[in-house]
Amino acid sequence: MTEFKRACIAAFAAMAITAPSLAADEDARSGFVQTLADAINALGDFVFAQVDIFGLQVEWIVAFLALPMILLTFYFGFVNITSFRRAWHILRGDFHDPAADGEVTQFQALSTALSGTVGLGNIAGVAVAISTGGPGATFWMILIGFCAMSLKFAECTLGVKYRDVRADGTVAGGPMYYLERGLQRRGWGKAGKILAWTYALLALPTLMQVAQVNQSFEAVSVVTGLDSEPARWGFGIFIAIITAIVIIGGLRSIASVTSRLVPAMAGIYITGALVIIGGHITEVPAAFATIVSSAFSLEAGMGGLIGTMIIAMQRAVYSTEAGLGSATMAHAAAQTKEPVSEGMVALMEPFIDTVVVSTMTALVIVITGVYLDGAGAAGVSLTSAAFGSVISWFPWVLAVAAFLFGYSTIISWAYYSGKIWEFIFNGSKRSMTLFKVIFCTALIPGAVLSVSEVYTLIDSMFFLMAIPNVIGIYLMAPELKADLKSYLSRLRAGQIGRNTPR
Repeated sequence: MTEFKRACIAAFAAMAITAPSLAADEDARSGFVQTLADAINALGDFVFAQVDIFGLQVEWIVAFLALPMILLTFYFGFVNITSFRRAWHILRGDFHDPAADGEVTQFQALSTALSGTVGLGNIAGVAVAISTGGPGATFWMILIGFCAMSLKFAECTLGVKYRDVRADGTVAGGPMYYLERGLQRRGWGKAGKILAWTYALLALPTLMQVAQVNQSFEAVSVVTGLDSEPARWGFGIFIAIITAIVIIGGLRSIASVTSRLVPAMAGIYITGALVIIGGHITEVPAAFATIVSSAFSLEAGMGGLIGTMIIAMQRAVYSTEAGLGSATMAHAAAQTKEPVSEGMVALMEPFIDTVVVSTMTALVIVITGVYLDGAGAAGVSLTSAAFGSVISWFPWVLAVAAFLFGYSTIISWAYYSGKIWEFIFNGSKRSMTLFKVIFCTALIPGAVLSVSEVYTLIDSMFFLMAIPNVIGIYLMAPELKADLKSYLSRLRAGQIGRNTPR
């Protein structure tokens, strides 16, 4: 830990010296930022290349990820509906087994995973969707979030089933493990190893959680007026330091923080949204009507409709992270002997995140009509304007909530990225120390990029890492269906008791 602290101090000191000099030298700074922007845009052009389908230009990777959400919902018999109540009983501890392997409770595992999903995707992502795709994007986000519950169930069940429980009680899990082990069990060992390593290498760049830093700074900037280049670099350095403080302690430290932060910040945000919605309750039906009618509007032609759906898909994937495999790393650490039970807990994520919280954000934006003013606000600025138009002081509260949302997501992704790093480079103390320094340092430039650039970067990385994960889930779907049937059968037969060791 001492070695890590020294490394962090050295890295942050170097950045603290470099950042102001970059800000002072306008040409050097502009060149640096422009180089980053050009690289990000080139990546986005590659990942979101369009193909012609019946005369419509569709981004192939969006369709690739939407398909398993829909197919698995039907294949598992609408598990997102039939098991929702059961998931609640599991979450509150009705079937808790203190003798089971795992590092954290099932509630803490969900809190850690939710801290990576409930956040700026709900505050800023919804606003981006509406500002670019219109209110109708909300309808498709909700529908996609509903179907994402089934995909989340599938990947998190696999995450627990094929996790690696070490002798010291620590757990490692995620697509890297279930792709390799699960497919090897089915006789496809070589394919499993290829998919596992492909996933790990594509997922490694996600340690750059620049979107969270960017939108956190924007929220703070809206209320403070700070928007200079030195302020942006300084904010990045501050985020890096407070992130390092938490991730030194590992998963238990992260889970302890997120299990407190998530309910608190979600409560603040939801309360503010409910106050506005409640104060305009008579306008809610009209807002929903606007959302639905806009979702099916053909004013811009079928291409415009498909475009709105694609925008919604991008934002919903970023919001729910279903199909990315990231949340499986948190759920793999849950204390349970029943992988299916954790899958059921996990399916609550997209519901809370997209179906509930994102819908509230959309209603506030549509009810207040700020998206129509043509001021060009996007991201968290649009959401802040919506809340501020009704509650003048709420942008300050939103700034705090957005900061906490972004911070909790960053520390959750520190855990996810750490597991990926461990899989690729081994988990030695020196290796993990290097990872923590790199992860924290990579946060610093996040505030200097534009909203479109950070979302292009994060969308590109997320969609790429989903490819091997989704292929593996397709291949193991029959196994998952059998596991679900077995779990439900044993549950009905009373073989899985309530709060009793099994």
